[in-house]
Amino acid sequence: MTDTTSPTPERRGGSPIGNRAAARLDRLPPSRWHRRITLVVGIGAFFDLYEIFLGGVLAAVLAEQWHLGHTAKSWVIAAGFLGMFVGANLLSVLADRLGRRRLFLVNLGAYSVFSLAAAFAPDLPWLLALRFLAGLGLGAELVLVDTYLAEFLPRAVRGRYLAYAYTLGFVGVPVAALLGARLVAAHRLLGIDGWRWLLLAGALGAAFIQLMRRQLPESPRWLTVHGRHEEAERIVAGLEERVARETGGSLPSVPETEPVPERRVPLGAMFRGDLRRRTVMWWIFQVLQTVGYYGFGSLAPVVLTAKGHTVTESLLYAALSFCGYPLGSALSVPLIDRIERRTLIIASALAIAGCGLAFGFADATWAIVAFGFLLTVASNVFSNAFHVYQTEIFPTGLRSSAIGIAYSLSRLTSVALPFIALPVLTELGPAAVFTGSAGLMLLLCANVAALGPRSTGRSLERI
Repeated sequence: MTDTTSPTPERRGGSPIGNRAAARLDRLPPSRWHRRITLVVGIGAFFDLYEIFLGGVLAAVLAEQWHLGHTAKSWVIAAGFLGMFVGANLLSVLADRLGRRRLFLVNLGAYSVFSLAAAFAPDLPWLLALRFLAGLGLGAELVLVDTYLAEFLPRAVRGRYLAYAYTLGFVGVPVAALLGARLVAAHRLLGIDGWRWLLLAGALGAAFIQLMRRQLPESPRWLTVHGRHEEAERIVAGLEERVARETGGSLPSVPETEPVPERRVPLGAMFRGDLRRRTVMWWIFQVLQTVGYYGFGSLAPVVLTAKGHTVTESLLYAALSFCGYPLGSALSVPLIDRIERRTLIIASALAIAGCGLAFGFADATWAIVAFGFLLTVASNVFSNAFHVYQTEIFPTGLRSSAIGIAYSLSRLTSVALPFIALPVLTELGPAAVFTGSAGLMLLLCANVAALGPRSTGRSLERI
């Protein structure tokens, strides 16, 4: 049995053992270093989620200030999602070709620049164009968060630490609504419209996180797939030495089981063999989950104004409901490595459907806030479970591309959603919108139950 208590790089025959990098990473005990990268990467997710839910806030505010109709409001919500659709396809594929770290530096940088420009947009066409470009930059953010952390974190804590990262990220959702309510009430601050400050906050915060990410190493799993074994060896050996120093003890031995070799995988492999079943399942999943999950977050302020509340009241009630997002994410932490991912996804999706129905039919303020809060709690148990799950069902050489292309379908659905949901909201009311959403979540459960593989507690290479 090979012992790695020494920082000396593990070698066989004088050359680095590149295809054992995964086993060496998986057997490491969780350390301060693992928690640090989870923090840095998770804070980056804040801005993606902030931007996603900002669309509904801007639509509610600008409908009043710029006198927008249904179509214009729909485009305010859809423009960012359309950019994310393009970005998810383009940047996630490039992350499999050019590296995780490099694309991490590209995506938030582009978002920061274009979000800053959008804050000074003089009219609706300029705002839509710049929000599209900001969304393009963010398109692969959550894909890269999932992929990067999954490839570094030991398998015993992979689910739990990813859930911690998203708990940080989802603080952005109530922050967007609370800031929106406060700034809308103030109308102007230092001579600048309140809604413009929301865009400025996202741009400046993302620029700061971009500087922190420059210290991140490249994924050894990705380096191994691309034949860069010496670089992978250097990163893994350095990490072993650091973890041994931080934990104050010897490291567990690397298992002697024959490693599963990682290799480059052509994009077309998504549609062959067992991966075809997983790809079809995940494409269906991403289309359906968008309606139940993002539908509430992006439409809640508009739905509440349709129930007769003022814009300021709607943003306040939405913000109170959105507090369930970080709390639900925190609730998932003790559950995610104890319950099979597939089972947790189905159970939380059923909860989303039930709470959504109750929210849609609610009239009393207490009921609106209570069921909205419960829906968002269930939503983030669901979200964290599926973000971990998708990293586990595709191989390293294809992971970012497969996740990103499927994820882009959710963004395309998000583009179409307001153009369908807002007319239904106007003609039939909130109850009809959430009844349709509940039906689609039931279809999602059937899809995952029939086609989804088991994954909890297994190494990425074995799944």
